[in-house]
Amino acid sequence: MWCVPALAHRLSAVERRAVSGCCCDGYSQHLPQEHLWQGQLADPVVPVGAHREAHKPIPATIYKLFQSIIDARTETHSLFRRVVANNPDPDIERSNATNKHWIDGLTKAFKTLGGDSWIAETRNEKKAVDDDEDEEEVIFSNKFSALNLDGEVIEDNEEEDETRDAPVQPKPKPANRKKKGGKKGKKSKGKGKKPSAAQPDQEDLPLEAYRIIEDESGIITDYLMAVYSLASQWVELRHYIQDLWHEVAYEGLNSAVAGAVSNIAVAMIRRTETKIFIDFPGHDSFDTVMNTIVRGKPDKAQGMFHMSQHCWDNNGRGGQVVQEVDVDVKEQFLIHTYRALLDFVTDYQIARDGKPSKSMLAEIQNWSPDFNLARATKEQRIQWRRIYTINWLYDLVNLCSGVVVQRRNLKGQRIVLETVDWSVNGPWSQHRTLFGLNEFAGVITSLAMQKPGTDVRPRILPHHVFQLQCIVDSLCVSRGWLVSSLRGHVLTEPARDFRARRDVDLFMDRESKKFLKGFCTSVTVFVQLAERDAMLHGDPNRHADSKILLENLLEDFVDWLGESKYMHGLTGIPPSRFSNTNSNGLWEYSPFLCGVGLVEALDLACTTAFLVWDNIPEPLCLVHLHNLLVQEGYLKEPVEMLDILTGLFPDSFFPNGKAPSSNYIEAFLEMIGKTGTRHAFHQRRAIRQAAAGTHGLLNPAGNRFFTARSWLRRYRDADWDLDRIPDEDVNIPSTLAMLRIHQAKRTTDPVTGQKVLEDTDIVKRYRARGMDDATMIESTSMLSELTKEEEIPESILATIPDPSRYTIRQPKKGMLKDAQLLDLSKFDIATDISSQLRPISGINYVSVVSLMMSLFMMAEDKLKERRNPLWVEVYEHTNPAISGQKRASLVTLMLRDRDEECMRVFAEVFQNTKPIMIHHLYWNKVEPDFGIRMKQSRDEPPDCTVM
Repeated sequence: MWCVPALAHRLSAVERRAVSGCCCDGYSQHLPQEHLWQGQLADPVVPVGAHREAHKPIPATIYKLFQSIIDARTETHSLFRRVVANNPDPDIERSNATNKHWIDGLTKAFKTLGGDSWIAETRNEKKAVDDDEDEEEVIFSNKFSALNLDGEVIEDNEEEDETRDAPVQPKPKPANRKKKGGKKGKKSKGKGKKPSAAQPDQEDLPLEAYRIIEDESGIITDYLMAVYSLASQWVELRHYIQDLWHEVAYEGLNSAVAGAVSNIAVAMIRRTETKIFIDFPGHDSFDTVMNTIVRGKPDKAQGMFHMSQHCWDNNGRGGQVVQEVDVDVKEQFLIHTYRALLDFVTDYQIARDGKPSKSMLAEIQNWSPDFNLARATKEQRIQWRRIYTINWLYDLVNLCSGVVVQRRNLKGQRIVLETVDWSVNGPWSQHRTLFGLNEFAGVITSLAMQKPGTDVRPRILPHHVFQLQCIVDSLCVSRGWLVSSLRGHVLTEPARDFRARRDVDLFMDRESKKFLKGFCTSVTVFVQLAERDAMLHGDPNRHADSKILLENLLEDFVDWLGESKYMHGLTGIPPSRFSNTNSNGLWEYSPFLCGVGLVEALDLACTTAFLVWDNIPEPLCLVHLHNLLVQEGYLKEPVEMLDILTGLFPDSFFPNGKAPSSNYIEAFLEMIGKTGTRHAFHQRRAIRQAAAGTHGLLNPAGNRFFTARSWLRRYRDADWDLDRIPDEDVNIPSTLAMLRIHQAKRTTDPVTGQKVLEDTDIVKRYRARGMDDATMIESTSMLSELTKEEEIPESILATIPDPSRYTIRQPKKGMLKDAQLLDLSKFDIATDISSQLRPISGINYVSVVSLMMSLFMMAEDKLKERRNPLWVEVYEHTNPAISGQKRASLVTLMLRDRDEECMRVFAEVFQNTKPIMIHHLYWNKVEPDFGIRMKQSRDEPPDCTVM
């Protein structure tokens, strides 16, 4: 696969800026305009020496950019040549000739600027050029602003300072333009400034306005490279996600881990399509991408594309093709899934009543989950998957639209279906009917509810099709069917005893099989304890908000997580399409939905519990009291559960995150005081007021004490985009923190000669923990190892004559593939969900706080029995300042007075109960160390090339 998914974005945007700047600065007025369009560069008029005397030295980053662009285009040129060699195509040959002109022009410009000398200098010095420059800043700072894209020379004037750093805006090339009077070369008004609201919509501009290079055959070279890059990325990620769900079904990986990583993969596709198509507005639909790849002939494209495995011999000579197969075009380019989606939408639009048309019903009825895939033909397997996809989409849309359809059909409300906002922030989002796939379900429902015959193809984006493909693959994998680029359909036995709802059922524990482990039981117990505590304080409404919050969340989980009211039949809505086998087929036949649904449920359960913790005194009081008993020797060893909580959330319990060894009451009062200021109160209120949706309202940043966020919450806040997680939100230690350190700029200290890292937030935090720069750099060596050559899989070796002669081609230094980035994220997410390291999302906090309240009650009963004076003062006197917060008052007096009897009673309760954290984890099985397994997708070679 291509190692750089955003390759086409660089070629279409950065390349043009680099060429229009670097190659033309100082002498661009002598270049005919058409040379820029055809990729040819005229000989410079100003010698190189004179150029360097008049201007600053060329930044090293510009040279590196040229090398990167030339290498990328050369590789593409080589790929196209191999395609033509096997399958002659005049169109591709003409397109490749245009690309070759660009390569020659860029190479000539690189040499003219002194590129050969720069290469020689770096070799002589035996070290890489200084990497302190910010590449993005150099690229987009427009240092060569003396040239605009129309070939005019811009002289210095008063506006130069304002517009020097403004990006060049796309502008159509006017025909037969005549210059008007005025000072020659003067910049026109507004040129170079950011576009205003008064400017025309960019979607109305022709493609030519965006400097897309088009040859006479009509093939848009840059756009073609863009879509090939995107397709190679989704092929790579699809195979990784298949392998991930294989781990879930066959190896017991928690489905929430696979769901979260799948969300990140979808975000990668979405991010790539956004970056690439920023230069191609209106051409970002999957239909356009697909037709561009297959040249508008999806049914005749088989045989046009090949996947080959390239190896170097052990002497480092020449790349050898050791295996080559025809790409299954419809499979690898997701055409099967796209057509199933399009056919579903078209059919649903006919009546918009949730029922298939007669012709569609004849095709999709009688689907069986137990169909023997191993004995079926390839066409039968594809048809089985297509029928499942359409049936599942019918259930998804019917469930998502159920409330609106009921209001329209039964209550007679005038609702225009095609104009309803089905998004997660729309007016109907408060009527939750699904977890985990709300955004995707909203998009598909919006398409299906359009008027009959509406063409929805422009609205279906690549990441929509990719996400649906992952959804479908999760079931196929559990049934023993994987799709390999090199081996085609790979069939094994279905996973024994695997159920898609396995981990969801453990989380919920609807039948109360594990006391206080499942969410259902823990909420029930908490409500009972809260009512008893309310009676103790003589305030029936003491925990009203917390009870309502948890009971409403539990009701949503019971109705729509893992199961749905849809399975029991909803008035006015057609029954499930899987009713003949399992009316809960929407969940039972979708491991993907169960995984992503569990991800959202874990996040909601965690953040809701933190809000409850913030409103009651028990967690803060008990941890401070536990610290006192440990420090003063009343407990021989810490209580495991409380000790783990202290380690997980130090900043939530103690000032500056440090447990005091003396002055206990001061630390307790300081913690309460710093969060009780007027300024802190207004900050929290502003966060709540600015919140949008349920997740926004539950944002821990609006809490008083418990502001910690799990990895799931951090990823959700960043919309599952790794690059959008700021350094200050990255946990340390974590693999993402190591990745950021690996990516940090490094300089050489002139005094010590040692490598020094840039002062990023993460680097500073590691230094504060006592880790020096050399240790941090050494700790990231694992990431460098990932780019080294890899062994050839045995399945590939079997096809290679004399395999001992070959090794896999080594990837470019420092580059991580998307699948490797997913593996890094997988480790952090698995740690967060189902490990013994930092299972922040895997802890049942409602169960924990219920135990805390029980511990207080046991100690209170013993103190009451002994008529302890401190207990009598707090619990029997009517001082309003004390009676309103009895437990907080008791702990405050204990921290101040060190009452001997009270401390011994609480120590006795702790020792007798011995709370253990594993009893409050949702899962029966947790992993002590997941390790970091950087591996290829199942049966896929480490370095393939799609042509």
